Amino acid sequence: MSPARGPKAIITGAVTGSIHTPTMSPHLPVTPEQLIEDIMSVYQAGGAVAHLHVREPETGRPNADQEIYRQVAEEVKRRCDIVICTTTGGRLGEPVENRVRVVANLKPELASLNAGSLNFALFQIVKNYPEWKHEWEKEYLEGTEDFIFPNTFYTMRKFLEHFRASRTKPEFEIYDVGMINNLAHLIANGIVQTPVYLQFVMGILGGIPATVENLVFLVETARKQIGDFQWSVCAAGRFQFAMTTHALLMGGHARVGLEDNLYLERNVLAKNSGEQVTKLIRIAKEFGIQPATPAEAREILGLKGLDQVSF
Repeated sequence: MSPARGPKAIITGAVTGSIHTPTMSPHLPVTPEQLIEDIMSVYQAGGAVAHLHVREPETGRPNADQEIYRQVAEEVKRRCDIVICTTTGGRLGEPVENRVRVVANLKPELASLNAGSLNFALFQIVKNYPEWKHEWEKEYLEGTEDFIFPNTFYTMRKFLEHFRASRTKPEFEIYDVGMINNLAHLIANGIVQTPVYLQFVMGILGGIPATVENLVFLVETARKQIGDFQWSVCAAGRFQFAMTTHALLMGGHARVGLEDNLYLERNVLAKNSGEQVTKLIRIAKEFGIQPATPAEAREILGLKGLDQVSF
């Protein structure tokens, strides 16, 4: 048996990420205003959490601009009570010291924390695009053939100091089974406090393949090494809806959004992340699974509350 989800499933919308580029979809949000509207589409569709990366407004290149994080977070907070989960991954190649600044600056309720290093590869998709909207896109993607996404034990320990000081809950990103072992080590040595929240990230080249068998393996390995925890699944591209549906049926939570997949169905681009949230919630309800509200998500995850953030 997997750790119990509880009465409601937390649906997260990841709105832009650092993988897709503007050439790939005209609907990918890049400006602060577009990011705000995409988060609002997630909220209006019934999502409880929005996972936030930011980009250069002029070119769409991922970055870690602290003023854009603040602009987006403040406006979203003014409009609704959705949980903002900021990234500490940033763009690929972002200096490690820049990635955690958003936690210290905004003190969000929830933020991602990658639980290990991996070969995060995107170079294989370059062949699908003969022309590019911006010069940086092709070079950025091709560079991942020789790229390691660094998340060392030292990095994790230093990041967690900021999380504790800000009372921000980590959402541990698990790209492969060895990262569960990393997290178990941190727990055993008092560096991470339980209960933890895990996000199983599946289907990235360099990480674990997106299969049901692998998902079961991840959950059962985590159960044996960690014990009680909350967990969610996101999956790249065409695997998105199959894997998130399986996660819900197994008692987990789920993440969709344009960060992970640009399509609503085969050959149909999603116009926003909210369309994907709407689809997943419709599927969930067919199985009697109800989406959690932001308030219910806060209770399930033990978050500090929207009145305790610094935005």
